Amino acid sequence: MSETTDQRPGSGLERSMGFWGLTFYGSGTILGAGIFVVIGEVIAEAGRLSPVAYAVAGLVAIFTALSYAEIAARIPTAGGPIDYVQKAFHSRRAGSATGWVLTVANIVSGATITTGFVSYVNSFAEVPDWMATTGLIVLLGVVAIAGMKHTAWFMTVTTIIGVATLLLILWIARDGLLSSPSAIASAATDMETGAISGVFAAAFLAIYSFIGFGDMTQTAEEVRDVRRTLPAAMIASLVVVFFFYIGISAAVTGSGDVEEIATAEAPLVAAVERQGWPGLPFAIASLFVIVNGGLTQIVAASRLLLDLGRDGRGAPGLLARVNRTTATPIPATLLTLGIVLALALFFPLKNLAAATSLSILVVFFLVNLALWRLKRESQPEGVPDMWKAVPLLGAAFCAGAIGWQIVSWL
Repeated sequence: MSETTDQRPGSGLERSMGFWGLTFYGSGTILGAGIFVVIGEVIAEAGRLSPVAYAVAGLVAIFTALSYAEIAARIPTAGGPIDYVQKAFHSRRAGSATGWVLTVANIVSGATITTGFVSYVNSFAEVPDWMATTGLIVLLGVVAIAGMKHTAWFMTVTTIIGVATLLLILWIARDGLLSSPSAIASAATDMETGAISGVFAAAFLAIYSFIGFGDMTQTAEEVRDVRRTLPAAMIASLVVVFFFYIGISAAVTGSGDVEEIATAEAPLVAAVERQGWPGLPFAIASLFVIVNGGLTQIVAASRLLLDLGRDGRGAPGLLARVNRTTATPIPATLLTLGIVLALALFFPLKNLAAATSLSILVVFFLVNLALWRLKRESQPEGVPDMWKAVPLLGAAFCAGAIGWQIVSWL
């Protein structure tokens, strides 16, 4: 299939993203969703074992990410998992149900990140929550509607700022990073049954930190040389963020009182302030990366709504309209922004993150099974060829995480 035929007729989307733009896009959203927003919640559950929780979450994510890398190259559409599941199981209903679950997950994730953004703002400025929330949504709306090229450039700049900030935090908390292995060993030795549950609860929340690689698939109709670029960028983004998740969580939990970090409005700001550094520059830099995460969720959800409306999957056809000037689905974007705003104003961060994790794990499970079925039917040339056990292991890990969370809620 050529690059031209990869793009659906009438989609109106422009192929403007290359490898580096997509890698920054993916890394920015994953880091924004995870290390800046939910790390405090993870530390509250797992304490000094937080790096272990991130490693467990990474184990769940890595096999699914590999599955996504192949299946996204096989079926490079903006619908992503909608089309993966439909083509694998030959069921339009299954594809549509997957699309709605994923849309909900992206919208709720956007609200989660928005809530985290407000917490960081409150760490250095007295701004009413509703005002900060609304201001962020307006900013994200302007960038998202302006076009994918503008979005990619915006996220490249802000991701560079975020990565530089995280590297500086690692250097500031280097003593904690060095002492973390002994702290983890000591905590593991003293660990009781309740603590084990805390690690798994933290890992479930940390899974939310990795979901951005799935969002990258919604850009498939806007990527140049998609069959090569998309898989490579997904894997590159995952390697970058895994390094930072393990490193930052180890440095922060190994360098002082974990309860202080767990209860802080802006965990990473609190981590540098206790090392004697001013927190304001880090709070401002953190906001840039958090904005990345929120922007990507809105872009992904609007592309899914476009696909659901375009294919008559229960969404009105209005949502499939793409503006000729900006080449973006403005009605779908505006609807997404409105729902994100409402959720961010009325629901707490932890509940939003847990709801996102459960929804996205269901989608991950289905995508893994979809790839397994497709690989049994054929293996096309020109796409990554993952070991056949990869999607089965990905599905098993996702099913285990879903089952554990359901049992813990009972």
